[in-house]
Amino acid sequence: MSGCDDAGPDNGPDAGGRRPVVGITTYVERARQGVWDVAAAYLQYDYVQLVTRAGGVPVLLPPPGPGAAPAGEVLARVDALVLAGGRDVDARYYGAEPHPTADPPATDRDQWELALTRAALDDGVPLLGICRGAQVLAVALGGTLVQHVPDLPGARAHKHGPGEFASHTVRTVPGSRVATALGAEAVVSCYHHQAVERLPDGLRATAHAEDGVVEGVEVDGEGFAVGVQWHPEQTLDDLRLVESLVQAAREQEER
Repeated sequence: MSGCDDAGPDNGPDAGGRRPVVGITTYVERARQGVWDVAAAYLQYDYVQLVTRAGGVPVLLPPPGPGAAPAGEVLARVDALVLAGGRDVDARYYGAEPHPTADPPATDRDQWELALTRAALDDGVPLLGICRGAQVLAVALGGTLVQHVPDLPGARAHKHGPGEFASHTVRTVPGSRVATALGAEAVVSCYHHQAVERLPDGLRATAHAEDGVVEGVEVDGEGFAVGVQWHPEQTLDDLRLVESLVQAAREQEER
């Protein structure tokens, strides 16, 4: 594991050179601060810490609204992309009706992240999808999702009660980017009730839970486009996966 509790602006990874800029997607939600109740770009601060400790410079990428710069223009200003966790992707984007347990859709975020994902894949921008982000990656390429994992025969808990993460072991596929970063298996924190079902062409499963549920995916080829169902931001003492993303961004800049 990489322990980087003392990493700061002057002593973190790659302190002697330019740190890659990593865009992180967010919601737009109502937020209260003092007397104000306004729309705000919202992201758990753990994601910011995760990217910073791994050697990147975090920049938030909320849904920009109508008339804003296209996704490709936004991505031209960052070196890598993190699709953060969040609500279920609207099932209508992969031709299904929403399951009764599905979250209310966040249409603005769905549209923005699907556009960012496709642009990142087209432009070779290194990408890491976290939980929902892994599902966005699959849907962007034409895949489908299991809408309620507990409906699967033999499925174990992939989350506990509201706001309570589950912990389990995932096994990685040899030769995959996830295996290179984490080894043959890893204990991870997860909180999801949906998962990748049908893999689209060009996307392969690279990690599975003990019950067979897909926990990691990546796009074929030399680029870095990886999705994981677990939450690396919950274990800030293990930066290996996000360090791999940051390293991919450095290598992309050098080409």
